[in-house]
Amino acid sequence: MYAFAAKRLGGLLLTMFVASFAVYGAIYLSPGSPESVLFGSHPPPPAVREQVRHYLGLDRPFLVRYVTWLGHVLHGDLGRSVISQQAVSDRIGGPLTVTLALVGYAAILIVLFGVGLGLLSALRPGVVDASVTGVVSLATAMPAFVTAALLTSFFAVRLGWFPAYGLDPGVGGWLHGLTLPAFSLAVISSGLVARVTRTATREVLASDHVVTAEARGISRRRTIRSHVLRNAAGPVLSVTGLQIASLFAGAVVVEQAFGLNGLGGLLISSIEQKDFPVVQAIALLLVTAFVVLNAVADVLVAALDPGRRLAVVR
Repeated sequence: MYAFAAKRLGGLLLTMFVASFAVYGAIYLSPGSPESVLFGSHPPPPAVREQVRHYLGLDRPFLVRYVTWLGHVLHGDLGRSVISQQAVSDRIGGPLTVTLALVGYAAILIVLFGVGLGLLSALRPGVVDASVTGVVSLATAMPAFVTAALLTSFFAVRLGWFPAYGLDPGVGGWLHGLTLPAFSLAVISSGLVARVTRTATREVLASDHVVTAEARGISRRRTIRSHVLRNAAGPVLSVTGLQIASLFAGAVVVEQAFGLNGLGGLLISSIEQKDFPVVQAIALLLVTAFVVLNAVADVLVAALDPGRRLAVVR
């Protein structure tokens, strides 16, 4: 297990290094330049522009700038916003809290509804299975923005149970305001997790050791608890980790739909303003979250499946 974790950690660090280079290189190749934002529609004399570029370090070679930026990031310094001259870490602190709360809420819903519906469908063949399968198929076919519009129209506008825009102060206000966005974000992922859970559970139920256990008179509840759930957990954990990691990308659309001041809104406004340090920091955070969550899921799956662990180590 330790060898697997060490190898997975090495792959994680390599992936993060490549991702950081890709993020920095993409911003470097994007049209426009940071100093143009400062000057606006009044271009300065060439000498003044060169002085500003030198002050911002934009006159240095690309690799030198990248290494300098990466060194600062590793020390916790994400740079300063070109627009507000505020430290990027302070600039993204509030929006990051909103996004993490939204993703965390949606992740709980994915586990509850995705795994729960998948198990219900697998263990209750017939009418229940057909009904759950129909609901899951409908859920996976609905984009997040469509779900957001439908939920807002019914639960916010018609019934008035939840706010349609923004967050109220306090923990209760946040839970109240994040409910519709979290459901909108979790619908597709819950459907995918439910499908995988149903398939994995059905395969384990049909396996020889489960059939033998039932033939020996072991109760169905004990068989499910001791054999089915543990053996089906591997693929379910893998797809659940992948879906939760992908929530950070989907949160951009949902935050815009519900007027949440999260990383999505900040990312879009920073791109429009060409605030490159903020864009780089947010992109790196999103990539880091995706890679780390996938690595955690892989380690959990390996802990449950020694065969997979040994295969990776070899």
